[in-house]
Amino acid sequence: MAPQNADNKKYLESRSLGVAMWGNLFMAAAGMLAGVLSNSNAIMMDGLFSLIGFGSALLGRRISRRIDAGPDKARPFGYAADEAIFSTFRSLSLLGLVLFAITNAIKSIYNYLSGMTPEPLNFAPMIVYFSGIGLTCAILWGFHHFTWHRTGKSSSILRLEAKAAMFDGLVTAAAGAGLGAIYLFRDGPLAPVAPVGDSVIVLLLCLLAIGSYVRDFRGGLGELAGASASPESVAAARRSLRSAISEDGGALQDMSVTKLGRTFLVTVYYNPGRPVSAAEIDSLNLRMIQDARKALTGADVLLVITEHPRRWPDALNPF
Repeated sequence: MAPQNADNKKYLESRSLGVAMWGNLFMAAAGMLAGVLSNSNAIMMDGLFSLIGFGSALLGRRISRRIDAGPDKARPFGYAADEAIFSTFRSLSLLGLVLFAITNAIKSIYNYLSGMTPEPLNFAPMIVYFSGIGLTCAILWGFHHFTWHRTGKSSSILRLEAKAAMFDGLVTAAAGAGLGAIYLFRDGPLAPVAPVGDSVIVLLLCLLAIGSYVRDFRGGLGELAGASASPESVAAARRSLRSAISEDGGALQDMSVTKLGRTFLVTVYYNPGRPVSAAEIDSLNLRMIQDARKALTGADVLLVITEHPRRWPDALNPF
């Protein structure tokens, strides 16, 4: 695949998120309508997931337009943090919806066990709904996944949208299979749970989803907190800098790698072992940036000239 320039990447990402907006809006409207017509909480929950997807795609599109903007007076460190903030709060909103759905499902099951009979399901609208939404999710996943590859796999927003479309499709398929089983066996082996089969499906799907959203939330929170990048990223950054350090002849005292959205910040604590000019340091820093970006897309390198690692020796520590 030919490399994409920054403007083309931004265009492709914006187009993909535009498709996500209208696709999720369609699925949200279809889910709410089908949920009302069929008395299905599982379908209604599916529609609410899509409504959150519409809002997140709208916000993600606005963020993607300025994510690559450099530092300015308002944002001295640039706008890379916006992507991590987006991922964190999108995961948090989905977690909130999942917990709400779990609470309602447990309440419905409890009421049934207490003697209250829920509204019967209307299965007629479900066939059209599950067929149309399943196809829409597959198209959205393919579109986002293809665009993510074309833009160098650097967009956390597109990766999250592709993952959400895939999961929404799996939820739709699972809900369809579960409700279909209830319809076929409601007078047979599933008769005891058929009246609350919809709530049971919601509960199982939410328990299946919650782990994934917790991981996404923790990952975004870790980026905002400045946690170290993955061991694979740290190792890749270290390998990419070996050549420049070897040619310069100094000693690497320490190195840290943090990830924020689609960018990596590699902080190099370096002792040149000789007097150096500012021009030499700039040249070495630029060489390190070029080498680091070959290993980590969007990487930047902060070169710190020092005799010590990131933690001061106890004898020199002012704290």
